[in-house]
Amino acid sequence: MAVKIRLSRLGRKKIPFYRIIVCDEDSKRDGRNLEIVGTYNTLTNPATITLKEDRVKYWLSVGARPTLTTSRIIIKSIPGYFEGLEKKRLEKIRATRSKRKARAKSAGKTAAPKAAKAKGGKKATTKEAAA
Repeated sequence: MAVKIRLSRLGRKKIPFYRIIVCDEDSKRDGRNLEIVGTYNTLTNPATITLKEDRVKYWLSVGARPTLTTSRIIIKSIPGYFEGLEKKRLEKIRATRSKRKARAKSAGKTAAPKAAKAKGGKKATTKEAAA
């Protein structure tokens, strides 16, 4: 079950008003949601944004993925938050890659002779089957 942070449209025709909601990825735009975390009014100049910052941070930490529009709204409301998350994510990826490379190097020394033996064994069985 993937969780998204996205907009839900309210208001009348030609007078839009949006709620920033947390919902399942499969739910409809104006359908069931898990939580309302803010509002977004495009008609005011400048656009009015209200967010429950603690709840947005919670949902992002749990793994909710914001849509492009909501991520831009969050960046405007909570400056610098995504940069910190991005740094942590890249550090985690680098650590995982270095562990993987270390495992591959240590396993590669012992796995190469086994692979050569296995290939030689397969060739012998194919020749026997052909004869």
